[in-house]
Amino acid sequence: MSPLVRIATRTYPPDVGAAPFRLRALARELVTRGYEVEVVTVAASQEHTDPGIRTRRAPVLRDADGNVRGYLQYLSFDVPLTARLLTGRRPDVVVHEPPPTTGVVTRLTSRVRGIPYVSYLPDIWSQGAVAAGAPKPVLKGVELAEFLALKGAARVLAVTEPMARTVIAGGVRPERVRVVGNGVDVEVFRPAETARGEGLHAVYSGTMSEWQGAEVFVRGFAEFVRDHPGAKLTMVGGGVDVPRLRNIAREVSGVELPGTVPPERAAELLAGADVALASLVPGTGYDLMSPTKIFAATACGTPVLFAGVGSGADLVRENDLGWVVEHDPAAVTDTLRAVRKPEPGTRERLRQWAIANGSLASAARRAGDAVAELL
Repeated sequence: MSPLVRIATRTYPPDVGAAPFRLRALARELVTRGYEVEVVTVAASQEHTDPGIRTRRAPVLRDADGNVRGYLQYLSFDVPLTARLLTGRRPDVVVHEPPPTTGVVTRLTSRVRGIPYVSYLPDIWSQGAVAAGAPKPVLKGVELAEFLALKGAARVLAVTEPMARTVIAGGVRPERVRVVGNGVDVEVFRPAETARGEGLHAVYSGTMSEWQGAEVFVRGFAEFVRDHPGAKLTMVGGGVDVPRLRNIAREVSGVELPGTVPPERAAELLAGADVALASLVPGTGYDLMSPTKIFAATACGTPVLFAGVGSGADLVRENDLGWVVEHDPAAVTDTLRAVRKPEPGTRERLRQWAIANGSLASAARRAGDAVAELL
């Protein structure tokens, strides 16, 4: 009988986003290595299947936008998860995705069954809770839960080097940490022959939450479009900030926020854009991560305007992927005035960089290596 890897996650395709795509890529990679894979996740409006991957789905609370986001929503997944991880065939290893409460459940149930587990760490939630303005008792609780899960993990998969250093400084044993990187499906996100208008077209594709601070682009574009009436700003994706951004955008010409779109549509928009946008609010703790927006844009051959600091800013600056500015509307406006339609050679260079550095398949192989060490 082949080894069984069980993945516990509150988000999985057909959900759209970096987390479900990342976990699906890992599940596929493990199947190619000959392992059995079972995903314990949430009920969905339609089933999503891949050869060799079994999904066990259960009802869960969702927010108004259909996402499993918020303390009650997390608990609606995590409380039943305890029984789900304690029953069924005993897996050889369990992989869990945030939130930290899922990590705590995974640690407790894995200890009962004598199973090693892996913590996949795309971001540090205790620092994100600070950015969201959570009360001090909540911050303490999130931090305790997060590091309780991480310290018990046989492997911690960090997506960036700074994130790995942070968790090691927090008490996670260095020999258990692996940096696996992040990325996108470069076969979906790719250049395309797309008709481009005369005016500048800027595209933001991804989550719009407190720590992204995407408002900086709406306000920066508002000033820019006064002198460039043919310009367009398209912002696709979900997040708690979307309703507020739509209210602001009502007063700005040329801005569209259509909500979440399929990956293929996001890729089409990015490939037809003159500049892609990404941001992180400084000082939130999320500046440890490199947004997948950067990889999605460059895979489509489109340069990036990054507003903020941290790993994302360093990535753009050090690899000449576009522009890095302060998280300030005036700085965004000034840079938009300097943007020109990318030359074919520039688009090809960005595409090749993304293939070499931002492939989700490559990240999944590194994550698969870490899981295989335990098998």
